[in-house]
Amino acid sequence: MTIGVGGSTASIELDKIQNMTTNVQPIAIAEYQLRLKKAVLLMKEQNCKVLYLHAGTNLYYYTGTKWNPSERMVGALLFEDESIEYIVPKFEEGTFKTFMQVEGHLNFWEEHETPCLLFGAILQKKNISTGTIALDESASYFQVDSIIKANPDYTFINAQPITAGCRMHKSAAEIAIIQQAKEITMVVQKAAARILYPGIEAATVVDFVNKAHIKAGITSGSYFCIVLFGEDSQYPHGVTAPQNLKDNDIVLIDTGCRLEGYLSDITRTYVYGTPTEAHIKIWNLEKATQKAAFDAAQIGATCGAVDDAARKVLAEAGLSGDYQIPGLPHRVGHGTGLDIHEYPYLVRGNQTLLQEGMVVSNEPMICIPGQFGIRHEDHFYMTASGPKWFTTPMESIDNPFGV
Repeated sequence: MTIGVGGSTASIELDKIQNMTTNVQPIAIAEYQLRLKKAVLLMKEQNCKVLYLHAGTNLYYYTGTKWNPSERMVGALLFEDESIEYIVPKFEEGTFKTFMQVEGHLNFWEEHETPCLLFGAILQKKNISTGTIALDESASYFQVDSIIKANPDYTFINAQPITAGCRMHKSAAEIAIIQQAKEITMVVQKAAARILYPGIEAATVVDFVNKAHIKAGITSGSYFCIVLFGEDSQYPHGVTAPQNLKDNDIVLIDTGCRLEGYLSDITRTYVYGTPTEAHIKIWNLEKATQKAAFDAAQIGATCGAVDDAARKVLAEAGLSGDYQIPGLPHRVGHGTGLDIHEYPYLVRGNQTLLQEGMVVSNEPMICIPGQFGIRHEDHFYMTASGPKWFTTPMESIDNPFGV
């Protein structure tokens, strides 16, 4: 029997888990101010006078204001003098003020009014009658289209070079939050492995993982959870009708949580029972592929070179060095932070250079069609001397958690 897998119950494991969030330090106002200063510097590089931040993670990243995007325009305009002009529905004034962290002037629009006209009126109030405006890349098309049509005297560009140019480089405070989120999810992963038994439904494990995250102090529970048994594991993001666990099945659990806005995302794959020779071969190849990607991730290397390094290992083992299966059908990894997938991406041809503070996943999944899939997913961040794991990669197929 695989060490650390099975032999316990959900109630026993939940009783063991303690609140792990009590010492977490939220992002300070001073850091938001530094982010705004950096954004202004990047705006000047783009010859951009104003940056529009839409409700969602970009607004939260720069202002600390948590607001979910919807069809109603909620956002902020950042100017070269670092001043902020918020755009808010009038009826949301009271609520918005309770969420607002970085001070700025509030501009309101009523339900029958067009907020895109208010957008232009704010620019005029700030004596900006022409020039380049960067629009949040996460804003919906209809909102971007409306802004552009309502304000024809301006040139509009994609804000992604500015927003990603800041967000790709995590501060020490951000990395500390992400580290704690990862540690919480690892506790949950280990506990989930121990509650397994033949016949257990994937939905039962998903429910446990959610409850375990809550017990660990994440009041919102799991941000997501994928549980796959046996042949289902060959499909990276799941199946419509998951099968129940059987003896000697592959188990793949991919889950994470949100802490102070930042996300964890960890996959563990192992065998409930006794692995076959095929399981052992591909499991060990996955481990070697993940290590090759990690070793290639050095300061100044391109993101694409990391993906190349992983595929080289697969090709040398006789699998596809491209996207065909058997092999790795997707990119090696993605950035993560306030969004589960964000810049930079470890994908072929990406010339983005790895730099200090970047946080990325390393998950070169191997899919064997008609049989199973193996994914080891850990994340690392770039230090001045190279990559550093947030979580220790899986040890062996017999002892995946190193217990």
